[in-house]
Amino acid sequence: MAEPIAVGDPGDARLAEYTSLTDVELRRRREPAEGLFIAEGEKVIRRALAAGYPMRSMMLTPKWLGPMRDVIEETRAPVYEVEPALAEAVTGYHVHRGALASMTRTPLPAVDALLDRLGPGPRRIAVFEDTVDHANLGAGFRSAAALGVDAVLLSPRCADPFYRRSVKVSMGAVFSVPWTRLDPWPTGLDRLRARGFTLAALCLAEDAVPLAELTARRPPRLALMLGTEGDGLTPQALRAADIRVTIPMAAGVDSLNVAAASAVAFYATRP
Repeated sequence: MAEPIAVGDPGDARLAEYTSLTDVELRRRREPAEGLFIAEGEKVIRRALAAGYPMRSMMLTPKWLGPMRDVIEETRAPVYEVEPALAEAVTGYHVHRGALASMTRTPLPAVDALLDRLGPGPRRIAVFEDTVDHANLGAGFRSAAALGVDAVLLSPRCADPFYRRSVKVSMGAVFSVPWTRLDPWPTGLDRLRARGFTLAALCLAEDAVPLAELTARRPPRLALMLGTEGDGLTPQALRAADIRVTIPMAAGVDSLNVAAASAVAFYATRP
């Protein structure tokens, strides 16, 4: 059992992994390089542990020592007890959930290994291209988990699903949905087609069919491709698709953002 260690100095080196959590560029560089990610809130921390990610340390405010007692007793990682004001000074924001954990990343699987793990039979996967907004990506993972998507593939430029905001928005779903990066992009999409996946690109192209038509065809193995927040899928990705699909809009709205569009597509194509 790791007894909590009271820390009163925001410059204490033991809290270094929690510093400047609001500095996106810094954290994007630092966290993958150091092999860590930050889990925020009791539910997210528990889901990360349940998914098999090793804990490096926890930083808790006093009121969370009780609710997290079982985790403290089971982990060998150091647990730092800090006052709320000190947590804010270290992280750069008001940590209203009062519980943060530094977790160890595990190596991403190769694409073929991930697809092998899915097994035979009907499958649905989501493919995100250049989705750089962490909240949108987190929401996409949450929808994927809730609506039975088997795996998520990301283009090299997509945001980091393990960045704190992605993890938080997904409510830890980034730990339960198998995922990896698809590289090279977009030629790596050919590997999906070789495994029997129909590549369906969500877009506004003139030759796009309504989503209902895709669902009526019921392809047994389906890869739903979704693009970046502004311009959507790139021309190269669109050329790689087998079919182009649109979600019909009303009231003069031309499209949904990628998080909402993914939820609609995942729901409509569920088995």
